[in-house]
Amino acid sequence: MPSPEAAPEPERESWAPLLAVCAGYFMVILDVTIINVAVPVIGRELSASLTGIQWITDGYTLVFAGFLLTGGALGDRLGNRRVFCSGVAVFTVSSAACALAPSAPFLVAARLVEGLGAALIVPGSLALLQQAYPAPTARSRAFGLWGSMAGIAASAGPLLGGLLVTVVGWRWVFLINLPVGAACLVLTLRHVARSPRRAARALDWPAQCAVVAAVALLTAALNEAGRRGWSDPAVLAAVGLAVLAGAAFAVRERLARSPALPLNLLRSRAMSGGAVIGLLFNFGFYGMVFTASLEFQHQRGFSALGTGLALFPAVAMTMFASALSGRLTRRTGDRPLVISGMLLAALGLAGWAAAGADPDYPLLVAPMMAAGFGTSFALTGSTATVMGAAPQAYSGAASALFNTTRQIGSATGVALGGSLLAMATDYSTGLRTSMVIGAFAYLAAAAIAWSCVPTQSQKPRET
Repeated sequence: MPSPEAAPEPERESWAPLLAVCAGYFMVILDVTIINVAVPVIGRELSASLTGIQWITDGYTLVFAGFLLTGGALGDRLGNRRVFCSGVAVFTVSSAACALAPSAPFLVAARLVEGLGAALIVPGSLALLQQAYPAPTARSRAFGLWGSMAGIAASAGPLLGGLLVTVVGWRWVFLINLPVGAACLVLTLRHVARSPRRAARALDWPAQCAVVAAVALLTAALNEAGRRGWSDPAVLAAVGLAVLAGAAFAVRERLARSPALPLNLLRSRAMSGGAVIGLLFNFGFYGMVFTASLEFQHQRGFSALGTGLALFPAVAMTMFASALSGRLTRRTGDRPLVISGMLLAALGLAGWAAAGADPDYPLLVAPMMAAGFGTSFALTGSTATVMGAAPQAYSGAASALFNTTRQIGSATGVALGGSLLAMATDYSTGLRTSMVIGAFAYLAAAAIAWSCVPTQSQKPRET
């Protein structure tokens, strides 16, 4: 019989799976934003063209967003731990290739492979947390901390990137992933249990190709809309082709014997509503981060490092909000937390818009804190809503759906913010318009949460 002293040991080790999963997720999201401050230096040193510079930045995002559902389907079929570890290995090796890149084309190719690794990591991360923490309270806390990694990584990217580029050079923007990736692999193999494999489920490759095309085309259109304008023929063509690919995916899923994402899952209000909420709050948050970054650098003359520090109030709130929401959800249920978080975030962006044409920086601290806190506060409940609505056999697909809609929301927020800044008569008008639209997106998310997110009485009871 174990001694009393030995009993607490499993409890101390119980958060190791969370640490492993969050390490992988942090790398993925950090690489979306850390590159922004490094790419001008990379372009000069590697003699990259403007198109090459754009592909260094956007190629990763396109592959990442396009292959998320494929990563989720592979996880459900082959085992989420196996696919997650494969993604971490691919991501780490391709990061080393990025750091050693002798030319711009080589770097672009390595970034595309890095995006593929990211697409294998993210769907499995939520599925592994659901597997590791079956108790609703522990699972909500884990989902909350997982979600906070996105806000911290996205907002810390410019700060960390500016610091690395200034002190040790741009190659360290990629080299920093190597120790994190190695630690993630070791922790996952040692502390995360093997996932069930469902080899009998065939992969629906026509549907996978259709969704890859739809998401990649839509993401490309949204990225290019900020530079070319929404009426550009290439942008309109990409949107039209994305719609056709999406329609082909829906038709294929209706006819397939083993669909990648059964359409009956999307008929669940919790599943579809939670995915839309994720799209809307990513739209608001990343649109704010993007336009705020441009405001601080181009209008106020902040350096890349100064911009990262200026955005820190939004980052500082994310971890605290996630931890708090994870603790409160057992007493309140997810719905009040999601609604209150979205309302607070909406108030933050509305406060920025109301602060005037050229407000002093201290007046912007509270709005940024409100947006960061509210987004992270709502993320825990929306994540739990989507994952709780999915059968265990489709946990990877549900995670992929949620993260795909969030990526589309991020791309839309950034593209719309860039377009508004470019089209406005003055910079301040475009920025405040972007903040108002983001506030309305948060309000729409709160309204959807009212009918889609379960209440405390509807949550499963712990045993």
